[in-house]
Amino acid sequence: MLELTSLTKVYKTGDKALNDVSFTVPKGQIVGLIGPSGAGKSTLIRCINRLVEPTSGSIKLGGRELTRLSSGELRAQRRRIGMIFQEFALVERLTVMENVLSGRLGYVSFWQSLTRRFPPADIQRAYRLLDRVGLMSHADKRADALSGGQRQRVGIARALAQEPELLLVDEPTASLDPKTSRQIMRLLVEICAEDGLPAIVNIHDVPLAQQFMQRIIGLQSGRVVFDGPPEALTTEALTTIYGAEDWNAMKNDAAEDVAAEADAVRRMAAISA
Repeated sequence: MLELTSLTKVYKTGDKALNDVSFTVPKGQIVGLIGPSGAGKSTLIRCINRLVEPTSGSIKLGGRELTRLSSGELRAQRRRIGMIFQEFALVERLTVMENVLSGRLGYVSFWQSLTRRFPPADIQRAYRLLDRVGLMSHADKRADALSGGQRQRVGIARALAQEPELLLVDEPTASLDPKTSRQIMRLLVEICAEDGLPAIVNIHDVPLAQQFMQRIIGLQSGRVVFDGPPEALTTEALTTIYGAEDWNAMKNDAAEDVAAEADAVRRMAAISA
């Protein structure tokens, strides 16, 4: 379980990116983190794995406090936190298999990592993970030969190779089309349910969050202003999170995306006929 208590981040400029954020995420729960640009979503995720140092507050994973770890202890604890990035963060010239195995770098010696000589058990696990995300036949392809959706699946497999206790997911569908976005979200939900993994997903697509997330947390100016199930995310709640003008613009953008996808489906059906 992940526990955040009074987490606050103040930058040197005096800007308060996070303001007294507190919530828990139990095993197996997948939480959608929504809010306008600058609300603190990415800062929150980066504070949890301490890519950004919080100013005050507590972060506990499995009961262990993460904010007071030494550098050596922090490296060990980061192995427990799988990170999935918006822009995939793959090494393009390496193969799919090599990218997945990079999730094991925290577990092998420097020379093993340098020569990419991983234990047989790690290699077998990587194959199982590729099969799980539907990429077994792509194991030997270079990462730069994959589509966006395939690259995100590699990122998911790499994060799972760490054998994490928590997944942090930063805008996993921002670069993907609507159909692929749903496939990626469905895969993440299935994995978290099957493995009992808690996850926080920073997501800009509110309808997608409502469709797939078990719980939604809304941030506004670094504060939690909503925390509840997707069905409780009313127009009033969304206006509180985004503001009336921003929320109306988002609704219009979502409607345009749905219309565009429906039009593409009709065009494909006409071509097939």
